[in-house]
Amino acid sequence: MRFFVLLSWIAVFFAQPAAAQVSPKLQLLEQRLAAMVSENPGEYGIAAMDLATGKSIGFNGNQAFPMASTMKIAVAAAYLAEVDAGRRSLGDPIGWATAGSLMDAMITRSDNRATDLLLGRLGGPAAVDQWLRGHGLTGIRIDRTIAQLLSARRDLRDVRDSSTPAAMLGLLRLIDTGSALKPESRLLLLDMMRRCRTGSNRIRGILPPSARVENKTGTLSGYTGDVGFLTLPTGRRIAVAFFARGGENRPAVIATAARMIYDAFGAELPFYPATTIPGADAALASPAQAPVRTHAVTH
Repeated sequence: MRFFVLLSWIAVFFAQPAAAQVSPKLQLLEQRLAAMVSENPGEYGIAAMDLATGKSIGFNGNQAFPMASTMKIAVAAAYLAEVDAGRRSLGDPIGWATAGSLMDAMITRSDNRATDLLLGRLGGPAAVDQWLRGHGLTGIRIDRTIAQLLSARRDLRDVRDSSTPAAMLGLLRLIDTGSALKPESRLLLLDMMRRCRTGSNRIRGILPPSARVENKTGTLSGYTGDVGFLTLPTGRRIAVAFFARGGENRPAVIATAARMIYDAFGAELPFYPATTIPGADAALASPAQAPVRTHAVTH
């Protein structure tokens, strides 16, 4: 059985698009990520990019996965672009609050109602999708409000409201390079992502306590996602995207993959065995590991 599993991950690994001039260390990282996910039930999409050099790695990087609440990064960026253009203000009243406070709740606490209020003010999901197209992003799409997404029959292979890991890296790179947002808006969004309170057992789960992380999580029944930025001790910034559907060990796999990427790109710490990081089970044992509710969760 393990022989056939090994053949499967080798086939998937070599099916990935080859990254230009990837170092042997990063090639080894791709192989170890492939080996790790093959030993865990479920389907995974992983991508990481050094934002200074453009060097990237991936596993199922061009396969579409649900975004769930990771799409809220795009909503925030599209709204901030409107602020930068002088067409809107963070002080604009929307519903019971201001646009700025709604955005903070949307990113830091994954507030669904706040998201839909901001979407409504922007002109609906189509307006954010158009913003993505205007910046040349493909492989990522926004079709529905959060209320519509939650009320629909769950289909984790629905192409609506989906992204490939590689396309999510494109959005993150667009935000981080400053080409889409003014510096003050970029820093505001990154600060909100730094204060993200959801999904602490995913990207953040077993990174060093001093690691700087700016992220946004996404959760549906049978699906777990987390995307964002890692800043290495050297100051290098790595954009990362993790999508997982099926299986029962999704947060731990994401946490282990994030640590492997952090170590490999940092080139300061040794690789851990591909199966799991030492102490991962204890570090990830938390109430967040409980079964996901099926009717109202999009964190």
